[in-house]
Amino acid sequence: MLKQSKSVNTANGRKLTFKPFKKPVKGLPDGFEEATWAKLQAAVRAVHNKEPVSTSLEELYKAVEDMCHHKMAESLYARLQKECDAHIASQIQRLASSSTADPVLFLDQVGAVWDDMCRQMLTIRQVFTFLDRSFVVAAPGVRSLFDMGLQQFRTHLEARPQVGEKLQRGLLQQIQTERRGDAINRQLLTNLLRMLSSLGIYSTAFEAPFLEETTQFFQEEGRRLMEELDPAGYLLHCERRLREELMRRRECLAEGTEPPLQEAVEAQLVAAHLAALLDRGFPTLVAARRLDDLARLYNLADRVDMLDPVRFAFRDHIKATGTALVMDKDKDGEMVQGLLDMKAAMDAVLQQSFEGDPDFGNTLKEAFEAFINQRQNKPAELIAKFIDAELKSGKKGQTEDQLEATLDRVLILFRYISGKDVFEAFYKKDLAKRLLLGRSASTDAEKGMIAKLKAQCGAQFTSKLEGMFKDVDLSRDIVSSFRSSTAAQARIPQGVDMNINIMTAGYWPTYPVVDAKLPAELNEYQQVFKDFYLDKHQGRRLVWHNSLGTCLLKAHFQKGPKELSVSLFQTVVLSLFNDADRLGFTDIAAATGIEDRELRRTLQSLACGKWRVLTKEPKGRDVNDGDTFVFNAGFSAQLYRIKINSIQMRETVEENTKTNEQVVQDRQHQIDAAIVRIMKTRKTLSHALLVSELLVQLKFPIRTQDMKKRIESLIDREFLARDSANSNVYQYLA
Repeated sequence: MLKQSKSVNTANGRKLTFKPFKKPVKGLPDGFEEATWAKLQAAVRAVHNKEPVSTSLEELYKAVEDMCHHKMAESLYARLQKECDAHIASQIQRLASSSTADPVLFLDQVGAVWDDMCRQMLTIRQVFTFLDRSFVVAAPGVRSLFDMGLQQFRTHLEARPQVGEKLQRGLLQQIQTERRGDAINRQLLTNLLRMLSSLGIYSTAFEAPFLEETTQFFQEEGRRLMEELDPAGYLLHCERRLREELMRRRECLAEGTEPPLQEAVEAQLVAAHLAALLDRGFPTLVAARRLDDLARLYNLADRVDMLDPVRFAFRDHIKATGTALVMDKDKDGEMVQGLLDMKAAMDAVLQQSFEGDPDFGNTLKEAFEAFINQRQNKPAELIAKFIDAELKSGKKGQTEDQLEATLDRVLILFRYISGKDVFEAFYKKDLAKRLLLGRSASTDAEKGMIAKLKAQCGAQFTSKLEGMFKDVDLSRDIVSSFRSSTAAQARIPQGVDMNINIMTAGYWPTYPVVDAKLPAELNEYQQVFKDFYLDKHQGRRLVWHNSLGTCLLKAHFQKGPKELSVSLFQTVVLSLFNDADRLGFTDIAAATGIEDRELRRTLQSLACGKWRVLTKEPKGRDVNDGDTFVFNAGFSAQLYRIKINSIQMRETVEENTKTNEQVVQDRQHQIDAAIVRIMKTRKTLSHALLVSELLVQLKFPIRTQDMKKRIESLIDREFLARDSANSNVYQYLA
């Protein structure tokens, strides 16, 4: 047999064409279509009835192919469609007629009908594959066989709404049952919801009523549990509910249901009750350091875009707690440590619970700045004293790294205070005592702290502090030169050595000159050094500050000698007992020439403190004019060297008052200078604008009344004048 045509050219130029042999087409037997369909129909009904098919799949497939080849595809499709439609209609009608009251059993029936339909349509599609691949593909608007079955299932389901309603109630009831903690057939639920999605009726037949019922369920649950649970328990429940709903969605529901479902749950459980949760539970959670619960609160609030209320609650809690700490005058000694502990706790909440959120970090900073400056000057003073205590020698159990870490933490508090000039005044006073009395724990730590302050506030802020260190270093060189001077050493009394610090007046705090009748040896030593120093630095003036001097005395007691580290005033008093064992207060006052209040403090430290090298008659804490003091020959102590000069390190009420007064005076000078500087530039300015400019330029808090007083002072001193036409306008007088 020739398989293809072939052309040959002849000698006379004619072309012969050979074509393949065509097998003659035989006519179709009578009744071919009906007979073939009857065979196919029997097979389809056997599939629908779940009975064995008597004809082989190959023979059935061949029958479909033959009908399609003989242009009977359209008729075949119509016959098959009618057959399937009748079967599906009967199945849906059976569901509609079901008397089952149990929704779970009804769901099982629907699931069985759906599973049967899917399996049957797949089997039928195998038989009619040729029809599905030839006629259906070529004919526009004709559904594939499986899609045809889906469409018929949907049509009959919609025609019997009682089936859909009962199905809907059953599905919703199953979900409610699971939400209440009971077990359900999750696989059945998943299959039926996928059925609705395949039929294209998921949104109307299930999703809309499901979301509505979800909203109502969680609305009621949220209201009930807010009364039954504490805030921590409620937050845990919300987190668990959201997790459960998400898992159910991923296993059973359509993907598009997730956003509205999540929104409904979050709105009813979180957003609706967040304000009450913050009001009832936030302070308690923070105070109890419930970091996990606070993290849960943050994450839930973030879900509903309500972080601002949480941030405001954080701010209010910090302000309330900090204000109570700062304003409690009875616990000033614990204030700074309390602030450090509070700051560490709030930082832990910020980093571990609030994920280091920058907005919450700014809120923390603003809250600290707000409450720490409510009590003017005192926090700055106490921070300076806290640093002084840390940098003093004798603080045990603290390594250099720990000291560095503590100073860094305190420096954060320092950044929050607005009255940094108050801190500077007290820090300078305390630093001076540490340097002059040799009580600094570490020079490196001292210089490191100054470097930190310099980085924070600039070189001008620390220039005097750095000058104090320069004076100490320079004094060391001068004293070394003095001790190397043969002429000077020849004049000094034997058995006495003195270490002298030369202080530049502009760097150091101002100290009152307190006179005292020093022992002859000390007076002579001072005079020799004064002559030596002024000989090298002509034009300068030396003023001795005896109140800052310290001495190391060797004292002989009955139980052995001791070295006593005492102040210069204590030395003056104790030296009197070289010539007498008993002296009255008036005798001591006349012999020493020490100012009355200072003398009483000195005697109290020697006779009423921890180390009593003198005894007082009569006994008591106060020193009175009629008291008598006796050398305590029987004094004993385990230590060989004993420090009794701690009173020099203690701040007196007078010192504190004077430091604060000095700050006020310095501020007045700064305000005057700022006003003159502004008016010199602007020439004419209204009161409101002048006040506004001052608030920008001044680096410390200032009251409006204080500014008005300084303006009036400058007007009286003829730096400024009021405008003749408007008293609220000032003019600069050149």
